[in-house]
Amino acid sequence: MSGTTPHTPAPSVRRLRALARAELALLGRNRGVVLTALVVPLALPFSVRPALDQLDLHKLGISVGTAMLTAAIGFSFLFAVYTSLVNAYVARREELVLKRLRTGELTDTEILAGTALPAVALGLAQALVLGVGCAVLLDAGAPRAPYLTLLGLVAGLVLSAALAALTASVTRTVESGQVTALPLVFVSMTGSGIAFPTEAMPKRLASVCELLPLSPAIRLVRAGWTGGASAYEVLGALATALAWTVVAVFAVRRWFRWEPRR
Repeated sequence: MSGTTPHTPAPSVRRLRALARAELALLGRNRGVVLTALVVPLALPFSVRPALDQLDLHKLGISVGTAMLTAAIGFSFLFAVYTSLVNAYVARREELVLKRLRTGELTDTEILAGTALPAVALGLAQALVLGVGCAVLLDAGAPRAPYLTLLGLVAGLVLSAALAALTASVTRTVESGQVTALPLVFVSMTGSGIAFPTEAMPKRLASVCELLPLSPAIRLVRAGWTGGASAYEVLGALATALAWTVVAVFAVRRWFRWEPRR
């Protein structure tokens, strides 16, 4: 007979759940990471409001509420998931936690996924809260194509976690993680439509910026709210997001470091 029943989770699910609970406990002890993950995505969108007020958003078919919503969700990708996971992966590696986990039943994929689950769940919860808050307080309204917003959230969360693992592989210490994570944070803020919409950029520059890692997720989230994306644009965004995810996962499997970098 099988070792599981319809009411008993599979062994891999139980292992992931246990690792995620342990990681959540460790995350809660790091006040600096928690503060960055919780407060920054909520506070930074207000810093881009002056720049948004100088743009003719109505001409672009975007409201201030929608622009600030996508900015907030983008900051959540970057700070609640990406930078916090870079710190988590590096810290667990340098403390030999990852090495010890590999000697047990957990597979490499389960170790990386279980470590990422609390941050990903936090990013998803923030996105939902921000969506409701912006819809009510900033008159962003309800999403016209919610399935596109959902696709954007999934793409952004998964890719942020994969890129965090990749960045951790070239990061020596938790302190240096603030430096190694900075390029993606800066490029995404300025070029992926987080700080201001790519629709406001010159077309040639916008076409290049659409190929950045988090650009497809931001475009899908915004398109879900505005309902202004064609099937061609949606398929293009999905293809770009999938390509980046495949490249990031391959790179992590090839170059992720499980031993301390000393």
